[in-house]
Amino acid sequence: MPNQRDEAADDSPPDLPCLEKLDSPTGSPPTASLSSLMELETCLSNLNLAHEIVSNRDFCFKPRSPPTDSLEGRVTAIVHRAFWDSLQEQLSSDPPNYSHAVTLLQEVKTMLRSLLLPSHVRLRAQLDEVLDMELIQQQVDHGALDLHRLAGYITNTMASLCAPVRDPEVRALRGLGDPVELLRGIFRVLGLMKTDMVNFTIQSLRPHLLQQAVQYERAKFQQILDKQPASLDHTAAWLQAAASEEAAAAGARSESSSPDRRGPVSATAVLDRACVRLLRWDPRDQKYPETVLMDRARLDALGQRLQMLVLEASVLLLTNAQCGDAVFSLQGFVGRLRQSVAALLEGSHTREADLKGALPGLGETVLQLLTEAVSDQGGAALPPESQHLLKGQISELWKHNHPVRTLIGERVQGFLRATLQGGLAKRSPEPPAALRLVGAELAELATAFGRIVHFNRSVFGPFYAPVLRKLLFPPGEDETGEDSR
Repeated sequence: MPNQRDEAADDSPPDLPCLEKLDSPTGSPPTASLSSLMELETCLSNLNLAHEIVSNRDFCFKPRSPPTDSLEGRVTAIVHRAFWDSLQEQLSSDPPNYSHAVTLLQEVKTMLRSLLLPSHVRLRAQLDEVLDMELIQQQVDHGALDLHRLAGYITNTMASLCAPVRDPEVRALRGLGDPVELLRGIFRVLGLMKTDMVNFTIQSLRPHLLQQAVQYERAKFQQILDKQPASLDHTAAWLQAAASEEAAAAGARSESSSPDRRGPVSATAVLDRACVRLLRWDPRDQKYPETVLMDRARLDALGQRLQMLVLEASVLLLTNAQCGDAVFSLQGFVGRLRQSVAALLEGSHTREADLKGALPGLGETVLQLLTEAVSDQGGAALPPESQHLLKGQISELWKHNHPVRTLIGERVQGFLRATLQGGLAKRSPEPPAALRLVGAELAELATAFGRIVHFNRSVFGPFYAPVLRKLLFPPGEDETGEDSR
């Protein structure tokens, strides 16, 4: 990276959105002009970029390079080869034609200037002096241009500005004698250095972005909502479905409770349930809530991990029910069993057909591990009927309504909702007994999930509030329940 680094000053955060506009999220968007559509696209791009920088600690830009076997890659290669062949032909003519080379030197100068920091006053002056384009043009006119000398200065300047990871590539440039290959290599390495500078700037600004992220994203989404009033339709439907589920669950719980303990459905409970529903979202359902769309890839990945944990816990519970705690308490048995389950289900748990095909083989492997463990201890093997029952139960786990899989899934969802209720500052609750063997992985997943949910509520809580108010407290009813966090 540059030897001297200045942190870029962040703009002051925009004013908070006017939340009164959120009362009417429904309706069709008006006919928009091209300029307004482009403005909306820019707003969406900025919002997504800011959110990705804040949410993904490993976020960085990478040089774009189309696949070599793609049409774009082949066309790009042909165009580049034609350009550099043309430059080679110009420089090889007698006398040499430097028209394209001068243009490239101007571009190199522009790229080098973009890598300079405000503190690089002396280096900027030196760059303007050596790469004085008027002087270079005069040298061309008089046949006195020394391209190798200029290239040497350029590579030395690049060496003083580049990150340590680019040192070998800059050194390699100094070994190139052909001016065309040298210029081509200079442009390639300068492109990498520009990407390095962008990523360095992002990391430098990240602490400032974290401080202003909530207000920035909220204001940007308000701008989108002003231009597209229907931008909360899917969110409203998502919250409505969660409210219906929470009301049904509250009604079931209240059947065994005294009347005085019954109360209105909590807005916080609805949001908790709505967020947990995102981890089991049907990928074919296109009506994904707009307010969570930027985190969909992360939530889908967590949902797949959660599905794997549910299957692992189901297999462990079924196995334990057949062989008892004596075998499960053997040193290393549970670890070997979990490794086998994870290896055999990897990649097959996301599709029902693949899972259905993988489970019979998993049942055979589980029985083999059980037989080996019992044999090592000098015990008797499982009776044939127990073996057949265990294999059958594991083979049926592909069904979503499988009793054990359903039970584990409900326990997991309850644990996640309890984790969300505790908040980030509080200690996570202990997992239920059925989940103890996958408790560490489940707690790690719950922590990652909680971070996403907490930030989402900080940003979009004011947008959720009027929607939940309409769902839970129709006009004429008192608002005695909790508001959204």
